[in-house]
Amino acid sequence: MATFGTLSDRLADTFKNLRKKGTLSASDVDGTVREIRRALIDADVAFDVVKDFTTRVRERALGDEVNKALNPAQQVVQIVNDELVGILGGEQRRLEFAKTPPTVIMLAGLQGAGKTTLAGKLARWLAKDGHTPLLVACDLQRPNAVTQLGVVAEQAGAELFAPEPGNGVGDPVKVAKNSIKHARDKMYDTVIIDTAGRLGVDAELMKQAANIRKAVDPDEVLFVIDAMIGQDAVATAKAFQEGVDFTGVVLSKLDGDARGGAALSVASVTGRPIMFASTGESLGDFEPFHPDRMASRILDLGDILTLIEQAQQAFDEEEARQVAEKFATDTFTLDDFLKQMQQLRNMGSIKKMMGMLPGMGQMKDQLENFDEKEIVRTEAIIQSMTRGERTNPKLLNGSRRLRIARGSGTTVTEINQLVTRFEQAAKMMKTVSKGGMPQMPGMGPVPGAHGGSSRKAKKGKKKGGSRSGNPAKRAAENAQIGETAAAPKGNGFGLGAAGQKPPSEEELASLQKFLGR
Repeated sequence: MATFGTLSDRLADTFKNLRKKGTLSASDVDGTVREIRRALIDADVAFDVVKDFTTRVRERALGDEVNKALNPAQQVVQIVNDELVGILGGEQRRLEFAKTPPTVIMLAGLQGAGKTTLAGKLARWLAKDGHTPLLVACDLQRPNAVTQLGVVAEQAGAELFAPEPGNGVGDPVKVAKNSIKHARDKMYDTVIIDTAGRLGVDAELMKQAANIRKAVDPDEVLFVIDAMIGQDAVATAKAFQEGVDFTGVVLSKLDGDARGGAALSVASVTGRPIMFASTGESLGDFEPFHPDRMASRILDLGDILTLIEQAQQAFDEEEARQVAEKFATDTFTLDDFLKQMQQLRNMGSIKKMMGMLPGMGQMKDQLENFDEKEIVRTEAIIQSMTRGERTNPKLLNGSRRLRIARGSGTTVTEINQLVTRFEQAAKMMKTVSKGGMPQMPGMGPVPGAHGGSSRKAKKGKKKGGSRSGNPAKRAAENAQIGETAAAPKGNGFGLGAAGQKPPSEEELASLQKFLGR
């Protein structure tokens, strides 16, 4: 996650030095805690929070749980992870819905924090869960705020309640109060009230927000805070807590490149849980906040659970079962491959998904340079093939590949690379679907795995080459074979290249579980 990228890098470097040591002395622990303190302060985490955090880490790191551990360095990482979870609120806190609809959710925060866009994201998220949200325009001061909320409501597929034009006209307290009656009459089960903000905290802002809260008695008051505002985050949160009070926090703009550590302080300073995170500009870039998962992301330990959840939302369960059967029976075709890629694209940004894998923080440059259009090019190649070619890639001789390259606007080399990756992916996924550990390209058999035969691995590879009696044809076919052999060994979706780390056992277990559902 971009906002915590610098913090993640600093902590990763600290732990890298720690893992080189077999046993840890008091000076090792002190040095590690000192580096963690510097990393947190540089990331704008509030000083009091840093002080309490590092004190607890040091006490636990010098205790028996580390001294008696088989791997002290890993135990220290686990302690830091546990304490980070504590800073972020401990356990996930879900929305509390009213026993008698409508559930009223009020949004509060400074101007520019992203409240209006977040109102649409929350409405879309609730609608996907079967709710019927109503967006209420109570920001009647910011120019065109009502119009903006109308556009966001349309994009989110939600209804809008905006009886006043805004731009300084209308009473926001009256609008909020009338929206509850409107929701009951029209059978909306959730009301989301978008309130006005200011560039800074002032008495007028607090009075208006407090009056709206008093008028509608909301079930939830969500304080929307910009993760990029630095140390002002803590002061702003305290001011809103004293003036209006809130039941939960929403972090917005977590995709930015600011240090963002101040956002980590809000839950600890206010005692209010972080409930949601906004991770991008589109309405789908919104997710419930899991303290344990966010701590894992910050420590570059990955977030496999969120990745699996997103996959389950994007992939059809019955189709996933059929694909698993095809993997196991060698009937997986390029048509199936195309469908899987299209569903993968529906999950959102490939970069974000890859960033959820453990250790991907060490591959930041590769992620930044990854071209999202690679999937579009791969789709074009497959769609330029005939039905027979998709079913049986062995039909793809030189002339067919040249025709496909011209039809898809690519090169024969790219066709060769795609076919090679498809065959590798099909073979690897067949092994996974049968409960085995796949042999990764360029690597030996995985110790203890039963997915491949070591006897076969020892056999030398037969030299390949054209046997054509026509010298020109033989030269062309040999060149074709050379291009295929030189193809980079990426993964099955046209992503990545040689040198990337193979998936861990945990990733493979999660993937196998998903395929075998």
